[in-house]
Amino acid sequence: MEEILSTEGLCKDFGRRQAVSGVDLTVRRGEIYGFLGRNGAGKTTTIRMLTGLTRPTAGTVSLFGRRIRFGEYRHLERIGSIVETPGFYPNLTARENLDIHRRLMGVADREAVGRSLSLLGIEDTKQRVGHFSTGMRQRLGIARALLHEPELLVLDEPVNGLDPAGIKEVRRLLSGLARERNVTVFLSSHILGEIEKLADRIGIIHHGRLIQEIDLEEMERMSRQYMELHVADAAKASFLLEHRLGISDYRVTEPETLRIYEKLDRADEINRELVTGGVSVREMKTMRDSLEDHFLRMTEDGQ
Repeated sequence: MEEILSTEGLCKDFGRRQAVSGVDLTVRRGEIYGFLGRNGAGKTTTIRMLTGLTRPTAGTVSLFGRRIRFGEYRHLERIGSIVETPGFYPNLTARENLDIHRRLMGVADREAVGRSLSLLGIEDTKQRVGHFSTGMRQRLGIARALLHEPELLVLDEPVNGLDPAGIKEVRRLLSGLARERNVTVFLSSHILGEIEKLADRIGIIHHGRLIQEIDLEEMERMSRQYMELHVADAAKASFLLEHRLGISDYRVTEPETLRIYEKLDRADEINRELVTGGVSVREMKTMRDSLEDHFLRMTEDGQ
């Protein structure tokens, strides 16, 4: 597939602190790429370099098959973006704000404003933007990013502030753009469940380094199966697992919940040993890692 966006050795230093270190990523045409990282991992700094808002300390960014120099803006007519909190003129309406953006982007079709607002369900609002909620501002930010029908959308936390219905609408919109119009979507989000439902591929950044790029289908094949136990005493259950059953590959995820990653075919024996040892087993079920599990495991310091 054609590469729409790629970086090579991308770095950004702020004084002695290296916020992004040697990031090599690739985004293909028509795919939805989920960019994941903990707070402070380097997501927004990377996105700012991808969109030309921050000069890299080292490395390169290529867009649409061409290496971009900092300060070049010709490629921006092919990109729509939200980076951090979208800014607007607070004393103007949503339509007035988008009409200014339409003229700045050289979009001759005045109907583009109405179409873009309609996509996000805010075509009828007469409120000034200064009175918008955070979720409404996010909707307007996405509408502005889509106004000039870009080939690439770069979205930093696009569902921030949206209610569950709004999140579902944006998910449906982005999926439709990718599947029906072949628009490429690069988005970061801390809502891992949404990324899991939406993305074709993910990149995980941790302490400024891209530690993994993987297709979600491949991640599903790699996901670890485990037995989840809900017990009355996780500490006592841990002791019994180790000393009576020889199980060491397990985690206590909550005060009364354990996940066992080995000897899954011995559920009856595990249950019997725990009950005999005085631990009440309230529930036992076999499950498989989610994207959240995988992400947390990958970004555990020291792993």
